[in-house]
Amino acid sequence: MSPDEIKVALQTAFYRCDVASCPLSDTQKEILLQVLEQMKGSHPTVSDLANPLDELTPEELQAFFEFVKAQEEENRSWKAQLLNDWLQENDSGAVQFIRDRYGLQWLNRIEPYHFEKYSAKDVLKLKVGDRIEVCNALWEWVQENSPCPPEWYSCIVIKVDEISNGDDSSTNCIIRFNNGSEFEIQGMYEWNRFNWRRPQ
Repeated sequence: MSPDEIKVALQTAFYRCDVASCPLSDTQKEILLQVLEQMKGSHPTVSDLANPLDELTPEELQAFFEFVKAQEEENRSWKAQLLNDWLQENDSGAVQFIRDRYGLQWLNRIEPYHFEKYSAKDVLKLKVGDRIEVCNALWEWVQENSPCPPEWYSCIVIKVDEISNGDDSSTNCIIRFNNGSEFEIQGMYEWNRFNWRRPQ
């Protein structure tokens, strides 16, 4: 979001607080708008905001990624599994530390794009219905330092095919753009990994 879009969102939030009979004080509103003005100078992006995974120690991060990967391989939601453990007061094994030290608020802050920062980009496998962004380098010649930089387009995954030939395997996806056109991407994880990303 641009700073102007954030300002509009803040104004909407202020209005909704008023309607819900929980108005912010003028001082609180002023502080929030001042922080926004300071942000405009540095032009931060969403990716500059705190990544909850950064709060984990290297050992915790490794245990967490192993847990997520195991859940994904069994086609289960890792987040739902943790929440079920918590609700039923079951031990979460190697990731029990998340409940003990970080809690529900930390867990709720995690979004799929947070995994992108780490070498665990593919811990979360793509599923039908996932929103991603793809680069125009998939279908046209784009150079990094050219006058026409890479462009990113929003789309949704409508089909995922995992193809196995002995020791070799690859994943192909069919995506649908907002205008309704569809495109097949071969080797999503194998050779086209740098041409798609999760939206922030």
